[in-house]
Amino acid sequence: MPNDREQQSSQRLQKIIAAAGIASRRKAEELIAAGRVQVNGQTVTELGTKADPAQDHIRVDGKLLHGPERPRYFVLNKPKGYVTTASDPEGRPTVIDFFQSGPRGPRSPQVAGQIERVFPVGRLDYSSEGLLLMTNDGELANALTRAAARIEKTYLVKVSGKPSDSAINQLRHGVMIDRGTQIHNPAQKPDAPARRSQGRVMTAPARIRLLRDADNPWYEMILIEGRNREIRKMFEEIGHHVEKIRRVGYGPLVLDLEPGHVRELTLEEVAQLRRAAQGPRSTQSPRSAQSPRPAKSPRPAKTEKPARKMPRPGRTRPTRSVDRRVKSSSQHSESQPPTRRRPAARKPRRP
Repeated sequence: MPNDREQQSSQRLQKIIAAAGIASRRKAEELIAAGRVQVNGQTVTELGTKADPAQDHIRVDGKLLHGPERPRYFVLNKPKGYVTTASDPEGRPTVIDFFQSGPRGPRSPQVAGQIERVFPVGRLDYSSEGLLLMTNDGELANALTRAAARIEKTYLVKVSGKPSDSAINQLRHGVMIDRGTQIHNPAQKPDAPARRSQGRVMTAPARIRLLRDADNPWYEMILIEGRNREIRKMFEEIGHHVEKIRRVGYGPLVLDLEPGHVRELTLEEVAQLRRAAQGPRSTQSPRSAQSPRPAKSPRPAKTEKPARKMPRPGRTRPTRSVDRRVKSSSQHSESQPPTRRRPAARKPRRP
C-alpha cells in the first residue's frame, strides 16, 4: 500500500506527459489508450492511472521522460495567413513554425534555448493578426481561457461601410450570433431560421469606440470572451463585413512587436498574467491603487452616565433649591401673624 507521501506526489499520466512537453493532455490520453505509454516496464492503457514522476520510469514510444520542462512564456505578433493551432490537416502554415525549425524555414531568431513544445493561448483566425500568447504552462493557459477570468482582449477592427450609431449600440449591449464556425449574413441568406436551429448565443457586452472616421471606419473593441470568429459574426449581424482585425492587447500585455516577431515575457509580465487569471476581484483598478480611500475614523466610545448615589441609611437627603425656597417661605409666614382679609363688598340688588 502506498503511503500518504507517495499518494500526494502521484499525478495522472496525461498530466505528467503534458508537463514533459510530449503532447497536450488530450493527445496524451490518446497515447495512453493506444498502448504507447509504459510505467516501470508495464504498458498502461487505462485512463486515470497515476504515477510518481520522481520515482517511476515513464516511457512514451520507448523514450524515457526526463521530468517537466522549464515553463516558457512568449508573445507573438501573428501575421495573416497562419493558423492558430499546433498542426493543420490542410497543410497550412501554423504559429508553431515561429518556434521550431522546419521545411518552411528556421524559427524566429528572437527565441533562445531549446523548446520542446509550446501552444497558443486562445485563438486568432486565419485572416486575423496581432498579439498571441504562446506557452507550455498548461495550468496558466487554462486559467486565462476560462470564462470566470474575464480577460480583456483589445482589437482594432476595420469595417466595410459606416454602421449607424444605433447598430453600434446593439453591439455594445450584445447581439445573437451563431455558435458554428460559419459566418451568418441575414441580408444574403434567407434561410436564417434553418441555421438558427443549430444554436444561437448572446454575446457579452463590449466596449466600442470610433478610432478613425472614414468610408470604411476603424473601431477599437474590448471583449471579455473569445468565441470563434465572434467579431466578424457580430458585425455581420448588423449588415457589415469586417475587412481587418488586429489584436493589440491581451490582459496586461500590449503589442509592441513587428509582424512575425517573437519575444519572451519578463518575470513581471508573467506575474501580471497570473494575477489577471485569478479574475477581476483580485485585480485592483489603477485609480483605487493610486488614491486609496482614507480609513474611517472610529466613533468615540459612549460614556456611561455615573450611577446616582443613594443616601446611606440614617442620613437625610440633601435639600434642593426648591426645598430651600419652600422652607424659607414657611419660616417667614410663621414669624409674621396672618393678616385678616376684608370681606368683599356685596353688590346691591336691583329693585
